[in-house]
Amino acid sequence: MDEILEKLCAANGVSGAEDGACEAARALLAQYAPDAAADRFGCVTGFIGDRNNGKPTVMLEAHIDEIGFIVTYIDEDGFLKVGNCGGTDRRLYAAQTVTVHCESGDIRGVICTLPPHVAADNKDKTQKTSDIAIDVGFPSRETAEKVVSPGDRVTIDNRLAKLAGTRRTAKALDDRAGVAAVLHALELVKGRELPYNIEVLFASQEEVGSRGAIISAFNSRADIALATDVSFAYTSDAKKHECGVMGKGAMIGVSPVLDREITAELKKLAADKKIPFQTEVMGRSTGTDADDISVSHGGIRTALISIPLKYMHTPVEVIDTVDVEAVGRLMAAFLTGGEGDV
Repeated sequence: MDEILEKLCAANGVSGAEDGACEAARALLAQYAPDAAADRFGCVTGFIGDRNNGKPTVMLEAHIDEIGFIVTYIDEDGFLKVGNCGGTDRRLYAAQTVTVHCESGDIRGVICTLPPHVAADNKDKTQKTSDIAIDVGFPSRETAEKVVSPGDRVTIDNRLAKLAGTRRTAKALDDRAGVAAVLHALELVKGRELPYNIEVLFASQEEVGSRGAIISAFNSRADIALATDVSFAYTSDAKKHECGVMGKGAMIGVSPVLDREITAELKKLAADKKIPFQTEVMGRSTGTDADDISVSHGGIRTALISIPLKYMHTPVEVIDTVDVEAVGRLMAAFLTGGEGDV
């Protein structure tokens, strides 16, 4: 699991420019789906089974993109101004090292911050994104423009690191942890005779409106979809009843937009197979790709299985690999129809 997470989180894929993440995910998926490919929208898809065997098809979905920034302007002193790609938590970005992904190659930079001696009057204020500047070392606009262009994406530098036990931290665990869970499910059912065909979708642009899932689900022929994303894990400053608990397993979603029968089947499978799980209740939509998949192409029966995650949309997202594996096991149990061990 660590090796897969490390490969996925090391790859860069800010919304709308998911190339690096797509290639990392495609290479891992190709072990199970030889036709795995990235499309022109930045989604990775693969099919396992036979389209003519009459079996129903289950889609396994997670999104591949990550939050980050986009260069909007280069000022006269060579500093880069940026806009959000997704819901970045700008409270935590001051003084971070970053990578700017330019056409000619990647360059390193830092997000500017004033020393406390200079910023005494503003030290408690959170910067607006429009106020953020990135220093890549160029002394002027003219020199910067030889390398950097408006539209280049920017990612925060933070690769996978081990915390205590099975806890891990990295950028982009939202939702590379979900991608890892899908791959874990495929490994568990590899070589088995299944009652379903499998369609895999690693969707682009979830962080900017689920655009990849909308497009790919429209082209899908899936009968059922199991979507996986991250959700809020409990921290000391949160309301416990509104959060999942890390290390307690898969969060099975309950929502008006999700299929009740499939959700009930997932709960039964988890109980029967002794897969740790918890229930996440949402009074409206889920805020994930599941919302759009469920109403696509005449309607796809959709369930949502989430992974508890701390510090969402920051460079130090935290998950527990126990939960990632539980989500993968639950997907595998569904794919096998509850037969055999997972």
